Amino acid sequence: MPQLVLIRHGQSAWNLENRFTGWWDVDLTEQGIAEARAAGELLAAKGVDFDRCFTSLQTRAIKTLNLALEAMGRLWLPVEKDWRLNERHYGGLTGLNKAETAARHGDDQVKIWRRSFDVPPPAMEPGSPYDLAADRRYAGIAVPATESLKDTIARVLPYWEARIAPALQAGERVLISAHGNSLRALVKHLSGISDEEITSLEIPTGQPIVYQLDAELKALDRYYLRDR
Repeated sequence: MPQLVLIRHGQSAWNLENRFTGWWDVDLTEQGIAEARAAGELLAAKGVDFDRCFTSLQTRAIKTLNLALEAMGRLWLPVEKDWRLNERHYGGLTGLNKAETAARHGDDQVKIWRRSFDVPPPAMEPGSPYDLAADRRYAGIAVPATESLKDTIARVLPYWEARIAPALQAGERVLISAHGNSLRALVKHLSGISDEEITSLEIPTGQPIVYQLDAELKALDRYYLRDR
């Protein structure tokens, strides 16, 4: 039976500061580091093991994976990093404080930008301090100017089909360390959650989500490891 575990990265500096982060690269806080280590310790204590890992190109997800694997004594496991597991791109909202943005544009508009399925935030202006077009890690990639959740799903799922699903079907136990919205994309797909319901799904930082899958990678069960 294929086994898949998802972990949203530990608390980041901009989670703490209540800022829109998206593709911008920020580090973990001390709390985030502790959450990542605790995730690894919990996985080890429950006897959960892996054969292959996947993560994004963003520091907070990579560090969360490394810290969890270190706590498990599994730093040697193969890891594949890909931009398609990055967080949703928040466009022109990147770097802004969420409360200040709501005061300026209104709670309703910010809720639409944050939680609608297919309405993206305003596009990032070229030359913005947060423009990643010249970042070496994205060489050859068309960095988006903004993304809705629907846009994020459209890049995550082809990667799932091309790289992650084949590993699971080959019998490998897989760990994915990623972000709130890239993980929502996977949960939506695996659990058959509607467009309307997925926008309100909260995924806490540093808490392993375990999927038990059948041979066709249909979800038989989904639960937080802390609850079992």
